[in-house]
Amino acid sequence: MRILVIEDEAKVASFIRRALEEESYAVDVCTDGTQGLEFASEAKDGRYDLVILDLMLPGLSGLELLKALRKKQITVPVLILTARSQLDQKVMGLDAGADDYLTKPFAIEELLARVRALLRRGFGEAAGVLQVDDLMLNPATREVTRGGKRIELTSKEYALLEYLMRNAGRVLTRPMIAEHVWNLDFDTFTNVIDVYVNYLRNKIDRGRDRKLIHTMRGSGYVLRPE
Repeated sequence: MRILVIEDEAKVASFIRRALEEESYAVDVCTDGTQGLEFASEAKDGRYDLVILDLMLPGLSGLELLKALRKKQITVPVLILTARSQLDQKVMGLDAGADDYLTKPFAIEELLARVRALLRRGFGEAAGVLQVDDLMLNPATREVTRGGKRIELTSKEYALLEYLMRNAGRVLTRPMIAEHVWNLDFDTFTNVIDVYVNYLRNKIDRGRDRKLIHTMRGSGYVLRPE
């Protein structure tokens, strides 16, 4: 999943980015509201799956940014960050269209839990476990099983599988996969995506009657039951 962090405190932004990347999320960071609105507006085209937004920003406040996003009919989930003394801003942020808030200082475990919850909500998932046919993935524990048998994945294999499962039935192009899983522009990429899809196929589909990962020639890949 690709997350946009809009935070002007360099240490906080770096802390959040490092924690998210360790969980295999692709992360972009903006340090002011004007640039943040420009980046966040790309969520309308599916570039971002979640925005983490500080309310106290230079250029354009987080509240103004949030209102502008919702005015553009951009429905990407937004988690706002506030100081303890900003209760009124929490209320205004939620009223303006934020999906959740977190008070500084915060524990990284709580941030990650809220991120997982908002991503589930954003993809219409009622429960925390992703399932396609007999393939199951638990984002909280990062456990993957098929037919009840545990599958060991590397961090990039896991990130790729999670992206495919959250978009089950949807054809994902190579540029989309490059952005969301590797946080890279496809133009600078090689055949790494195809290689990792083959790695996944060997672990997910090999020796099974029902294949789940399919190549759409000239388009990309899709995960769905045959």
